Amino acid sequence: MRQAEISRNTLETQVTVRLNLDGSGQGRFATGVPFLDHMLDQIARHGLIDLDIEAKGDLHIDAHHTVEDIGITFGQALARALGDKKGLRRYGHAYVPLDEALSRVVVDLSGRPGLTFDVPFTRAMIGAFDVDLVREFFQGLVNHALLTVHIDNLRGDNAHHQAETVFKAFGRALRMAAEADPRAAGSIQSTKGVL
Repeated sequence: MRQAEISRNTLETQVTVRLNLDGSGQGRFATGVPFLDHMLDQIARHGLIDLDIEAKGDLHIDAHHTVEDIGITFGQALARALGDKKGLRRYGHAYVPLDEALSRVVVDLSGRPGLTFDVPFTRAMIGAFDVDLVREFFQGLVNHALLTVHIDNLRGDNAHHQAETVFKAFGRALRMAAEADPRAAGSIQSTKGVL
């Protein structure tokens, strides 16, 4: 079973992430950041990942530490659940539209952290959520899951739609990359022999 549970406790946050890569898209979120809960639900549903995230953070300051630490903990859980990556497709990609917005995400289970993030948000806030935190979430995730991820919002006028297409596309791309490839059974998709 490709499952993991990771807890991260600091003076700023307490985060627990439980995930099952072979789930049905069920999510349960209690992060204290409602917009992030909505976005995490997109990853779960579109990635068919069962995802349970609980977090308590210093939200009286702002949401930065909480969002970043959720990304870090999610990344650690994802790395554990992926295991040695034998027999996996390794690469995944998705284009996702939502009304006028369109985003593309490409994932490589490379074993090397790298994030290219080009999302020209049309406003700085989505309700009470600072859009800068979208990048912070993904930076924490890729650094600790050891993924290479390219995120591009190709068009969009509504910042909520821009963000939602990014999270949906990430879920779809991760799902593809983490799928078993019957032609690669038992092998690592790399000339290095490891990912």
